[in-house]
Amino acid sequence: MTDPFNARATVTVDNKSYTVFRPDALSEFGDVATLPVSIKVLLECALRNLDGRLVTADHVRALAAYDPTHVGEVEIPFLPGRVVLQDFTGVPVVVDLAAMRAAMARLGGDVSKVNPLIRADLVIDHSVQVDHYGTPEARELNTRLEFERNRERYEFLKWGQGALTNFAVVPPETGIVHQVNLEHLAPVVMVSGDVAYPDSVVGTDSHTTMINGAGVVGWGVGGIEAEACMLGQPVSMLIPEVVGMELVGALAEGATATDAVLTLTQMLRAHGVVGKFVEFFGTGVAALPLADRATIANMAPEYGATIGFFPVDEATIAYLHLTGRDPHQVRLVEAVSRALGLWRNDAVRPRFSATLKLDLATVVPSLAGPKRPQDRVPLSDMKATWAKELAGFGHAVPAEPVPVDGYLLRDGAVVIAAITSCTNTSNPSVMVAAGLLAKKAVSLGLTTKPWVKTSLAPGSRVVTDYLDAAGLTAALDGLGFHTVGFGCTTCIGNSGPLPEPVALAIVAGKLVASAVLSGNRNFEGRVNPHCQANWLASPPLVVAYAIAGTVDWDPATEPIGIGKDGAAVYLRDLWPSGAEIAATMAKVLNRDTYANRYQDVFAGGAAWRALPAPTGDQFKFDDASTYITEPPYFAGLTIDVAPIQPIRGARALVKVGHSITTDHISPAGNIAAKSPAGTYLQALGVQRGDFNSYGARRGNDRVMTRGTFANVRLKNELAPGTEGWMTTWWGPDDGALKHGAVTSIYEASEGWIARGVPLVVLAGKDYGMGSSRDWAAKGTYLLGVRFVLAESYERIHRSNLVGMGVLPLEYLPGQTAASLGLTGLERFDVDVHDGIVALQRLGVTATDETGATKRFDVKLRIDTPVEVDYYRNGGILHTVLRRLARAE
Repeated sequence: MTDPFNARATVTVDNKSYTVFRPDALSEFGDVATLPVSIKVLLECALRNLDGRLVTADHVRALAAYDPTHVGEVEIPFLPGRVVLQDFTGVPVVVDLAAMRAAMARLGGDVSKVNPLIRADLVIDHSVQVDHYGTPEARELNTRLEFERNRERYEFLKWGQGALTNFAVVPPETGIVHQVNLEHLAPVVMVSGDVAYPDSVVGTDSHTTMINGAGVVGWGVGGIEAEACMLGQPVSMLIPEVVGMELVGALAEGATATDAVLTLTQMLRAHGVVGKFVEFFGTGVAALPLADRATIANMAPEYGATIGFFPVDEATIAYLHLTGRDPHQVRLVEAVSRALGLWRNDAVRPRFSATLKLDLATVVPSLAGPKRPQDRVPLSDMKATWAKELAGFGHAVPAEPVPVDGYLLRDGAVVIAAITSCTNTSNPSVMVAAGLLAKKAVSLGLTTKPWVKTSLAPGSRVVTDYLDAAGLTAALDGLGFHTVGFGCTTCIGNSGPLPEPVALAIVAGKLVASAVLSGNRNFEGRVNPHCQANWLASPPLVVAYAIAGTVDWDPATEPIGIGKDGAAVYLRDLWPSGAEIAATMAKVLNRDTYANRYQDVFAGGAAWRALPAPTGDQFKFDDASTYITEPPYFAGLTIDVAPIQPIRGARALVKVGHSITTDHISPAGNIAAKSPAGTYLQALGVQRGDFNSYGARRGNDRVMTRGTFANVRLKNELAPGTEGWMTTWWGPDDGALKHGAVTSIYEASEGWIARGVPLVVLAGKDYGMGSSRDWAAKGTYLLGVRFVLAESYERIHRSNLVGMGVLPLEYLPGQTAASLGLTGLERFDVDVHDGIVALQRLGVTATDETGATKRFDVKLRIDTPVEVDYYRNGGILHTVLRRLARAE
């Protein structure tokens, strides 16, 4: 490490000395003391990694001279300290590393160089599904099915843990990656040799931001970008604007951290924070315990920010002690944070690009939905809002009720009520509140409605421990909220099937059914194919709506049910007070519980320990596998790089509108039997009951390519009147492909690829919003798409497209497909060339069926010079692999 700015200093803790790099040593270049703390973390990272190659003195000076009013477009490298992975996104990361080792062997290189160079932890948390519920045996039965369905994937991950260095796996039945990261994995301050520095992380899940609540800069990236970091490459980024979110006051009686985050999500989405950091400050921050901060930080992707950051302070230190961290480590966190100017200090107001303010006392109980997390609805307005939303689903008047097993199922019926997802199951206050509400409900003789599929999926084993200790588990069980597993279930789409009579009734009556979940995502088609309306809510409200059984209910004026004494019971009769919640938490939360739960976190249960693990430096891919296959990215790879060539004669494969999510592009839930992936699996002899989910099959490129653009709710404008995986074939008749006929997107892709025709996706605003799903880019590339033309992109998906060698182009301001008269039937030429530079304009020519042409300019959304290099090489992994091979 070089130190041209004399930033090196020493911090001593318990008579042990550590080297640190002080941001305030750069004060001659700017007012470092009033920098946002999150920018100071980036500055420290640049100082510590300054080598004149990846990180230069100019990068350091640019950060020190940060001007929040004129940030500009200055590229910097960011070298995170570690990487976290979940298994849906982590399996393809390990598959890619195995494929890179195979490619390195073909190039005659040293396969052991393809290895994580920084710490990487993978938590298996996304594979458990709610098949069984409402019984004491639910968790055991779901776990058994999880291992049966995912045995091949789990054996592969055990190979990775043995073959790769700096790589650890947290086995199934432990918890959700973000909660495990918060409660155990994150050191908050890292140590390498004698150098201590702020913890920083990128993760293959967009909700990696949860760790921002503990003062750790970290965010979600695509799997390919995470792999590059693991292999020593920096995240190339533009210095961000930082929006200051001032919090004052404290939450009022009855309001929860969930209500606060839904309020903030609505505010920040309305302001516009995409591509920006959000940093929380103000006297109200002190009123929020760290678990509340983590709840707010978790949903940074929903409000659009790269991070939602809370600096380290006394609450951080208290949380680290509570969760069983080593006492020396806890003291080190405080000492280093104070020495580097990273400690929260209300006396110093940071300089922000913009500032918003929220009085926490104004937060009221709320839900969000029915399709977007930013669409907050005050609880008091839910009944009226539902009436309006129902009309939006095409029901000007409610549908006729459908009789099912002795009851009537109606529009608005809550058919799924799930306490799920890292956002809220990480927070003891809302989990205890749910248990207390359940206890009061059971004592009054209330039950959940028979059509409601109830589930509780705690984010860690600790949750079960404190609910048991508080005597609340029995009440939750009494309402059907038995624990179904430890992992991300309903929020990721692993809700499992509805009972057949309920599902048939919804279809037969064309009912608009609802799900109420304590998650962070409620996008269309995500939770369950039979639930069109999905509402995010706090855990106690999830329990309440399971009892009410419908969203067509006014919680203020209408009873939630009739008690055992025949009297009406209202929500206010059940809602626990703040004092009750606090007293319960004080009784059951303790350091020993966390320490005991995490002492053997990597060992796993008996089922995990019994799994056989393949051995050897190279994984032996089985071509017949339906779970793990060698992807074709590196086929024919040479060390030399060909120059960038113009794109000629491209045809549109997909044309979509605004807010197309990565769930639309690459669904993670059920595989429909009639979809291209479903028919492919059936052709291989896989029974429908063994399909598993798209997320579980991310290690198989053949399934995932067929699953790209296969969301059942996708509306491709090139196949009007259809939903799902359809497009129209505009090529010549060829076998099953008929000119002008509707066919699957995959089959059309194959037809164009066979003719050597490049493909394009045309899109509206916020293309690729949602989860950091690398297969949304990988599948796009493997379908033959060579560029995407959109009005705007969500950050991670744009980066992932570049990382796969797909060109992201953006209409100029004021231009759209409609304003340019583009139908999607044109042939497109793009004047991309070997001399391109970041963010330049490129010319596009669209030629319609008559031969008429339209010429227009677009913005190249390759944002940095490093990304230009990635695109030239065909993607990030190709770039890294060539560098490793050349270094032999």
